[in-house]
Amino acid sequence: MNKNDIIICRCEDVSLQDIHDCLEEGYTTFEDLKRILRVGMGACQGNTCGLLVQREIAKYLKNRIPEVLTKTFSRMN
Repeated sequence: MNKNDIIICRCEDVSLQDIHDCLEEGYTTFEDLKRILRVGMGACQGNTCGLLVQREIAKYLKNRIPEVLTKTFSRMN
């Protein structure tokens, strides 16, 4: 199957190819991909794509999935 046909983030219409292109360009953190591709910023707030993006970063870096930091939240008091 073509990587352009595999949609990782449905909210922002980001394909597996988009993710791999960014990784090849040196953007290797969840925050990098979030800023460039807007993954995790759609209506689901990363609940659908978050783990998929994390998995692709881990595979690329040859790390375990828990070693890849995901999105951060700040709380206002």
